[in-house]
Amino acid sequence: MEISVGIVPVILSGGAGTRLWPMSRQHYPKQFLPLTGQGQTMLQATLERLPKDTALVAPVVVCNEAHRFLVAEQLRQTGVDPCQIILEPVGRNTAPAVALAALEQTASGGDPVMVVMPADHLVADVEAFQKALDEAVSLAEDGDLVTFGVVPTEPHTGYGYILADHVKDRSGAPVKAFVEKPDRSTAEDYLASGDYYWNSGMFVFRASAYLEELEQHAPDILEACRRAMEGTQADLDFLRVDREAFAACRSESIDYAVMEKTRRAVMVPLDAGWSDVGSWESLWSVGKQNGDGNVAVGDVMTVGARNCYVHGSHRLVAAVGVEDLIVVETSDAVLVMHKDRSQDVKEVVARLKADGRQESENHRCVARPWGTYEQIDMASRFQVKRITVKPGETLSLQMHYHRAEHWVVVRGTARITRGEEQFVLTENQSTFIPLGVTHRLENPGKIPLELIEVQSGSYLGEDDIVRFEDTYGRA
Repeated sequence: MEISVGIVPVILSGGAGTRLWPMSRQHYPKQFLPLTGQGQTMLQATLERLPKDTALVAPVVVCNEAHRFLVAEQLRQTGVDPCQIILEPVGRNTAPAVALAALEQTASGGDPVMVVMPADHLVADVEAFQKALDEAVSLAEDGDLVTFGVVPTEPHTGYGYILADHVKDRSGAPVKAFVEKPDRSTAEDYLASGDYYWNSGMFVFRASAYLEELEQHAPDILEACRRAMEGTQADLDFLRVDREAFAACRSESIDYAVMEKTRRAVMVPLDAGWSDVGSWESLWSVGKQNGDGNVAVGDVMTVGARNCYVHGSHRLVAAVGVEDLIVVETSDAVLVMHKDRSQDVKEVVARLKADGRQESENHRCVARPWGTYEQIDMASRFQVKRITVKPGETLSLQMHYHRAEHWVVVRGTARITRGEEQFVLTENQSTFIPLGVTHRLENPGKIPLELIEVQSGSYLGEDDIVRFEDTYGRA
């Protein structure tokens, strides 16, 4: 693939993925999960489908502030050194997110072609995607705002559609209209006409072209993003935009803010096995089905089941004599529903949030910049956790008002600060952290540190932490 100099991938990683609960959660959404059975997370797969040995430079990633360390770690695992990780203090949809990236890229006088991709989509045929990208970049270099229209394979009612002038081969075509998600009958008419394409939510344009059109059609969004960028602060490997200025920006998609209004919109058709993986039913559609139409992920047994998606994460899941079901098991929740209702999972998430339940936000295993902690058991006045600290990482110097902690090292080496003391523990050794005493846990070794923590006290919430020093800039 031969494309010109100055092409920057912009990865949008701000999605919540509520329709893929209970795997996807607020603090660990679907883009950070290996949902398609290929070992990579969806964010990592997005980066991997970009062409190699070309003019593409290091990517810009725009993500939720709360996910910054997840993004950084998954990029590190992939061997990607990003140009910039821009943190959104609040979600404001895609138009402001891309504006931040465009402003950052043009701040020093550059004007790259930006390849804008959500971090949570599936593209099965990478070669076909790269060919379409080649065409899109050529059009964007001439000033067009290019979107990819996915060649539809069914009358899907969960996608928006693009109506374009007649498309020949891979040549771009002017966009006539963007169409909202249709009902079944309308979607069938769209499919039969051959003139409509699924809206992929992926775009290619010069940074300056996008900013020009945003200034014309949504100047308030551009002005809010400019103010937010004026107040940016560097924080480790991240770029923090001004919280107050960005929060004042209205929430809007690229489609509504720019693409539906601009006269420079051009569509390139994409036939590459694309899916936005927006529901469990879509994962069943793209998954490897057996002779009975079942997709089984994990430790799963099916007997007389047909056309089911069964996902087991922590234990054996058996499905007997059922049809058209979605069954998803995690360590703390089980989802069972009919495939036709897969769009309704968000209602479960809404009820969990309304009831103040943690299952909408976190898994039992919670990621932290230094490693993970997993809840093993909990009852009145005590809680047991498994803590894993990555080599060379350090927890904050902290104390608790309402709980004491017992630590037992089961693997690796721990350097512990307790009040004025500092000492080292190895496997099968333990210590006690009294209530109100400052303490810190470090892993000075070359292998992960694993320990069991038993908390006891009148209140065991994560907000009972007073931090005095923190490597990761947390309050």
